[in-house]
Amino acid sequence: MNSRDTELVYGLLLENGYGKADSAENADIILFNTCSVRKHAEDRVYGQALLLRKWKRKNPNAVLGVIGCMAQNHKEKIFDKLPHVDFVCGPANIYEIPELIKKALSRRGHLLALDRRQRPNVGQPACRESDVSASVSISEGCDNFCAYCIVPYVRGREQSRSEKLILDEIKNLADLGYKEVVLLGQNVNSYKSGRVNGFVKLLEDINKIKGIERIRFMTSHPKDASPRLFKAMRDMEKVCEHLHLPLQSGSDRILKRMRRGYGTAKYLKLVESFRKILPGSSITTDIIVGFPGETEKDFDRTYKIIEKVKFDSAFIFKYSPRPPAKASGYPDDVPPDTKAGRNQALLKLQENVSRRINESLVGKNLEVLVEAENSPGKIETLWGRTRTNKVAVFGGELNLLKKLINIRVKSVTPYTLVGEKLS
Repeated sequence: MNSRDTELVYGLLLENGYGKADSAENADIILFNTCSVRKHAEDRVYGQALLLRKWKRKNPNAVLGVIGCMAQNHKEKIFDKLPHVDFVCGPANIYEIPELIKKALSRRGHLLALDRRQRPNVGQPACRESDVSASVSISEGCDNFCAYCIVPYVRGREQSRSEKLILDEIKNLADLGYKEVVLLGQNVNSYKSGRVNGFVKLLEDINKIKGIERIRFMTSHPKDASPRLFKAMRDMEKVCEHLHLPLQSGSDRILKRMRRGYGTAKYLKLVESFRKILPGSSITTDIIVGFPGETEKDFDRTYKIIEKVKFDSAFIFKYSPRPPAKASGYPDDVPPDTKAGRNQALLKLQENVSRRINESLVGKNLEVLVEAENSPGKIETLWGRTRTNKVAVFGGELNLLKKLINIRVKSVTPYTLVGEKLS
């Protein structure tokens, strides 16, 4: 989501006559596009921005901005810690950035742009980091208010983009030669278009667009996932067989405290249904350890669910309070060392699970969309992704870029498949 916002801001600035700098040192404008999901991310922004005081003194006409979720969360407090910052802009005010820069250049003092609660439902500027796979936002914000999550407070309530704007954007991407689109939303499968089963209908319309070869989406919420969605994924040839389905905890007691709206029985039933309808598919997830009140028994239940489900991969985080989310008012009673130990235990477990899953693919022939050149000088000169969203590296000529090819898997790591192109 933040990566797409970065592309959007680049597009806005390019449309207004700016160009990308080759380095921070040579830039006239530096913007920090920030995340508030974890405290660690905010701490890094403060640390990195402090290092730019010397840059600002050397370049008195330069502009420094903090944008995104942290901007919306910390507001004018950012100026207290970072007085050399020129403006602070929240996610919903992102289209105002070119005007904020103009005002900053005229030295109008500290500028705040935080008043909007939702973005305008408009098209998005054309700037992409890849020319093969493009992220497309279909919704913004969230209505769930999970106890640990700051998203509804910094990105606002859920708002679905116009279906026509989404389809027009994807048709344009197809005309430009893009082969894959990745649909983005905080809860992507709760997309509403005014039609019954709005997300499935949107997938069906995208599936008809000539030139697009693959469709992915993330992130799905278990409350909005269903066998109907899974059958639609099975029946549409362009929709890839990968589901990112955050679990967060394997303890029903903790899930209830988190206000997730489901228990482990429902979650496991969804997994069973998905794998039955789409055999050979992949499932990835998110896990939080050290949530307030998490006991060893709660943690053990999470550990056992990871063993049971066998996720292809997982993002595993240590809990940190995120005011004003509800859980920030709970006692943060799991000691840091305990959080760290549980985090490492799950990371090690998931690494072993991922390795075993990938090892089962050795000798298999898989379709890969060739996305980019791998590190120069390596035997595996290209990389891409399988339909199940696994990264694969392999040898081949650059004329294979943007093409769908078949590879045979020769070896694996927990995170990567190493293969050879089939003739």
